[in-house]
Amino acid sequence: MDYSHFIPKEASVYVEELLRPLSLEIRLTKTRKTKHGDYRKLPSGVHQISINKGENPYRFLLTLVHEIAHYVAFTQYGYKIMPHGKEWKMTFKTLMEPLLVKTIFPEDLLSVLQLHFQNPKASSDTDGRLASALQLYDPYDGKAALNTLAYGDRFTFRERSFTLIEKRRTRFLCEENLTKKRYLVPGHARVNPE
Repeated sequence: MDYSHFIPKEASVYVEELLRPLSLEIRLTKTRKTKHGDYRKLPSGVHQISINKGENPYRFLLTLVHEIAHYVAFTQYGYKIMPHGKEWKMTFKTLMEPLLVKTIFPEDLLSVLQLHFQNPKASSDTDGRLASALQLYDPYDGKAALNTLAYGDRFTFRERSFTLIEKRRTRFLCEENLTKKRYLVPGHARVNPE
């Protein structure tokens, strides 16, 4: 499968060399709300990575290498490792290191990635700075990051209407307008302002 037009062209040769010796099936999927990609060993024994095809090139590359790191860590260390444990983190950092250059990532994103890779998280979405930096390169969809709204603003998120109440440590307290229940929502969550 040719996925080279989904990643920055400057990364194509490295990724092709990385994948060549691996027995991996890569599948593109429609955009999923809960994840950007995943790795699994199928009952048939095939190792498969799936990635959302609607991702911007930088997120696609990051997700692809994240999932390749799962496969490499699994084949090197076996079944007993934690999915995002020290073996995976070390593997992910090692595989990403050659890509963390200005010719592949824009400087603003590169500086955030370098901080992220001091201790990579299980998902780019759990690192608020990285999630916000990556969103800058997403195609415009009419949505806004929650942290750009003012207190008292109303918005729609996952087909429900909310009001932004206040910022807590890393998340925002929001009240669902219909039920009056309160939820903590990450600041980088994409919402539809009302």
